Amino acid sequence: MNIKLERPIVFFDLETTGIQIATDRIVEISVLKVYPNGNKESWTKLVNPEIEIPKEASDIHGITNEKVVTEPKFSELAPKISTMIEGCDLAGFNSNRFDIPLLAEEMLRANVNFDMEDRKAIDVQVIFHKKEQRNLSAGYEFYCGKTLDNAHSAEADTLATFEILEAQIEKYEDIEADVDFLSQYSSHQKRADFAGFILLDQESEEIFSFGKYKGRKVKDVFRENPGYYNWMQNADFPLYTKKILTDVKERMSLKKQINTLEDLQNKFNKKI
Repeated sequence: MNIKLERPIVFFDLETTGIQIATDRIVEISVLKVYPNGNKESWTKLVNPEIEIPKEASDIHGITNEKVVTEPKFSELAPKISTMIEGCDLAGFNSNRFDIPLLAEEMLRANVNFDMEDRKAIDVQVIFHKKEQRNLSAGYEFYCGKTLDNAHSAEADTLATFEILEAQIEKYEDIEADVDFLSQYSSHQKRADFAGFILLDQESEEIFSFGKYKGRKVKDVFRENPGYYNWMQNADFPLYTKKILTDVKERMSLKKQINTLEDLQNKFNKKI
């Protein structure tokens, strides 16, 4: 393989009911798991989204309501998917902005934990756009010299994405065959959440990217306006965004407890 792996990497693609991360659902998922020794395993499954698939979406990927009515719900597949991607880095085409965020929403909706801690994410589309400014079919023809038959099939798109990344590493001398490099190169900006509502500043602290608190540290806003956390938790924000905010809140609470214990200990030591 062109890409050097220290642990497995999972290439995946989703076909969905639409493009709204917080509200749309998965109708098909395809996974290609690549191991450091070059071995691969793949898995593709249709999913009952439990909501109507709009005709506009069916016209693109060919998956209709009738086709998925007897298929398993995502909540039934979530434990298997969680096991498949455990300890793995993730890769896809436009995955940083769409596939990973939407997968996170579905996993959290199914009460299965999902986060990107200690994971790298490689977005092959970002590398492609930085180099050639084309779409997946054009990229497959450009890099691999092949026509992408059955485009918008999750399995075909997943396999094509893997082949394109292999070809990109071989073609460009400045593209390193290293997951850390590829993850950094294919990232647009440092985000705490997938949707970009919460960014990371130069000190890697969470800041708001929108609204009246844009550019402010999340922890400072929560101290100043405690009700803002509750408002965001009850508003129509993605579940992963809410998870990040809860993490900040819990860290603040833990730090407060530690400071209280230290104050008590100092007072005790002074009395002695």
